[in-house]
Amino acid sequence: MRGLRVLPSGRPGRGRLYVNLPDGQAVAWYDRQANRISVLADDHREAILRVLRPYLSGTVAIGPPPVPTAAELLALAMPPDADLAPNRPGETLLGELEHGPAGTRARHRLRQDLAAQQRMGDAFDALEADGWRVLHCVPLPGTGRIDHLLIGPPGVFCVRTVPGRRQRAVVGDLQLTVGRAAPRPDPRWTRRAAARATSALTTPVTPALALVEPSRLDVAPTVRDIRILQPLTAARDLTTTPTTLKPPDVEALFTTARDARTWLRQ
Repeated sequence: MRGLRVLPSGRPGRGRLYVNLPDGQAVAWYDRQANRISVLADDHREAILRVLRPYLSGTVAIGPPPVPTAAELLALAMPPDADLAPNRPGETLLGELEHGPAGTRARHRLRQDLAAQQRMGDAFDALEADGWRVLHCVPLPGTGRIDHLLIGPPGVFCVRTVPGRRQRAVVGDLQLTVGRAAPRPDPRWTRRAAARATSALTTPVTPALALVEPSRLDVAPTVRDIRILQPLTAARDLTTTPTTLKPPDVEALFTTARDARTWLRQ
């Protein structure tokens, strides 16, 4: 059948691919992670396979949609403009760079922050192959945004990302210092954000700081409640943490967390 269109859902290269009729009605979707095509209209089966063929790899399962879980039913009922899953790392910074102040120094800081969030975002997104779910730029009313929210077998992590700028970074109980710049309250901020996330998701959330490209990193021995991460070692550090959540728990928490209304109620 002619006129079928393939439309992505979620971040590029990660979400489902939907096959729609010209009027917008979905007749199938391809779940890249499960490598499965769910066919909603069997009379269009051959046309569906034809338009999806360029996107397929390996042995693909084909059949009717599986029985949806409770988390999937909630996701289906979510308004598109409330879904945080498509957010890219540094999503809000991209808008600020395009429409924000023209001052050279301010834009330079924004570019540094954006590069750091994108670098960590790439490292975190790679965890999805190991059963993790990742959100970027999660809004916290009155507090700003959580740079990255990680949900995986070891639990939930609220990550604040800081550019190291190839200078020495010192993490203390209350402040973080990078080079000769004034100390920043990032440790306190990420603890507060993790507490807000714990309340919103009704599950423990661990605060974390991600330092990108410091020349040296020193962490005070009294900092025991905050996870310290860096791009090259973050995946190993996180995946070797003891498991506390089963896959259905991860999916249920991800469905709750990706809904912006979860955070706006805080």
